[in-house]
Amino acid sequence: MSSEERLRDEFGSLRPALVAHCYRMTGSYQDAEDVVQETYLKAAKGVDAFEGRSSLKTWLYRIATNTCLTELNHRGRRVLPAGLGAPSGDPGARVFADDSVAWLGPLPDAVLGDPGEVVVRRESVRLALVAALQHLPARQRAAFLLREVLSWSAAEIADVLGISVPAVKSLLQRARVRLDELDLDGRPEPPPGPGDERALLDRYIAAFEAEDTAALRAVIQDDFSIEAVPHPVWFRGVAVCLPFLERAFSAPGGAARLLPTRANGQPAAGSYRPDAAGVRRADGLWVFTVTGGRFSRAVKFHDPRLVTAAGLPERL
Repeated sequence: MSSEERLRDEFGSLRPALVAHCYRMTGSYQDAEDVVQETYLKAAKGVDAFEGRSSLKTWLYRIATNTCLTELNHRGRRVLPAGLGAPSGDPGARVFADDSVAWLGPLPDAVLGDPGEVVVRRESVRLALVAALQHLPARQRAAFLLREVLSWSAAEIADVLGISVPAVKSLLQRARVRLDELDLDGRPEPPPGPGDERALLDRYIAAFEAEDTAALRAVIQDDFSIEAVPHPVWFRGVAVCLPFLERAFSAPGGAARLLPTRANGQPAAGSYRPDAAGVRRADGLWVFTVTGGRFSRAVKFHDPRLVTAAGLPERL
């Protein structure tokens, strides 16, 4: 088998894991896809000079990580609305888009490969964790992910980053201290099983589509929050969130239709609203966080491409 064929086979099997790694680094599924494609092009260009001092897998991760670091040199961290300030206490507050912000995005589980691999990776791509990773400088982020997610040694990380082993240990220590300072949603609580999450999601969808406020109240926590990228205004608490959802029920065409899926290892739903001709088309992806058997957070990403990336149809 030629070196090009070996690279093509290895890259094909490793691609979902590389996308997940680059997503954790960049906070954007689209950026991760671009970086992984660039990784393959760089590898294909240099495969004849690959000396085999490490495995092809390690070599590809090295290229992907350094490509991410180069990409991250050109912009600041990505955020969710809750990372910009306090929630609004007015359910009638004007919600506006702000495309000047570098927004964090979701990662549909459908791009992660086979279901077994998704289960393994679901904790490492949780929305709250990926948002927290954005608070780390890029090299700290890379060192932390290579160590804690991929279980690389300090020596291997040092080789990738071009620094000493003591420097790697310093990066890891500072990264762990910073993450401990941040509030990760539901971090101390073991995640519920996918079956329990799906049952809760089905109840939420049924209540939402029936415009049943009481049924919605039964599946959300008291401090339930709603965020919607790219809108900086967000809401927290049932006294604010339920009236806000009731406003959505009165929108033209009524409440959106929701189809269940998964993203970031969490329950998610594709949202569909009618266009001018009355055809329901994808308009965004909701990602939900479960705490204590109820939803504690819902984040909507207004991007129809995410719905199809999650394996759902573009229209109903």
